[in-house]
Amino acid sequence: MIRIKEDRCDFCGTCVSVCPVDCIELRETVIKIDEKTCTDCKLCVYVCPIETLEFVDE
Repeated sequence: MIRIKEDRCDFCGTCVSVCPVDCIELRETVIKIDEKTCTDCKLCVYVCPIETLEFVDE
């Protein structure tokens, strides 16, 4: 599961551009991940320039 540290996100959209299943939605100052669609590939975690996203193993 990918967790978003929303207070740190600068909404640059880098994570959206690498998501292979398009499960990240970004609207101005809101970012959401559709957990049902997410495959936990972690590409968004690796490319986030300010470490806003993190993988949480549940």
